[in-house]
Amino acid sequence: MATVIEVSRLKFEELVAEALDTIPPELTRVMDNVVVVVVDDPPEPDLLGLYTGVPLTERGDWYSAVLPDRIEIYRNPICQMCDTEARVVEEVRITVIHEIAHHFGIDDDRLHQLGW
Repeated sequence: MATVIEVSRLKFEELVAEALDTIPPELTRVMDNVVVVVVDDPPEPDLLGLYTGVPLTERGDWYSAVLPDRIEIYRNPICQMCDTEARVVEEVRITVIHEIAHHFGIDDDRLHQLGW
């Protein structure tokens, strides 16, 4: 039986905040109208995170008065796939970076080419 790491919601939110702090300032300065939240369970299986919104590369003059883009990081599936707390920390970081990349208009194929 696999070991499931239990990480409280508060601790997990701290891990997400720490991952966000690792994003270079030159990138965080241009992030716009986006919120990052922790959600316990994904809307469909096998998701660790989800970006919903209009990527920066697709925004034009028409883009105003819209709700913020949303990045959801899913606590339970990340904890279930990791066998150590250090692995949870690393998977949170990878997932946060992956979803922020979508905010910048980078799709999954390109992320995989880049090793993410």
